[in-house]
Amino acid sequence: MDQLEQNKRNAIGFYDLMFNQCKPAEAVAKYVGETYIQHNPMVSDGKEGFIAYFEQMNKAYPGKRMTVKRAIAEGNLVVLHCFQQWPTADGTGIEDWAGIDIFRFDDAGKIVEHWDVLQLVPGTSANANTMF
Repeated sequence: MDQLEQNKRNAIGFYDLMFNQCKPAEAVAKYVGETYIQHNPMVSDGKEGFIAYFEQMNKAYPGKRMTVKRAIAEGNLVVLHCFQQWPTADGTGIEDWAGIDIFRFDDAGKIVEHWDVLQLVPGTSANANTMF
C-alpha cells in the first residue's frame, strides 16, 4: 500500500477511534506524532488539549456518531468529508452536521497538524443536492 493510501486509512482510523469509539487518548497514542498543532479555536493546542476536549465532548454528547463520506490525500495532507450526528444539548433530538477535516502527516505517517470546518446541515436548500 502506498503512503497516500496509508495516510487516508490512518486519518479515518484516528477519527473513528476518537469520535465514534470515544477513545481520544488511545487515538492520540496510536495515530499522532511527536507534536500536534491544532487550528480549531475551540480546542487547545497539543495532544493534551485534544484529549481533554474530546473527553469532555464524549461526556456531554453520548451517542454522537461520524461517518466518513470522502477521503482525499495529496502530499502529506488528508482531507475527510464527514457526516456527523450530535445529540442536541437538551437531549431531545439529533443534529446533522457536515464537516471537513484536514490532517497533515509527518514522514512516519503520524498526524501532526489539524484544521477543520463544520456546519449544520440545513433543513432546506436552494438546490436538490445534498451536502454529501
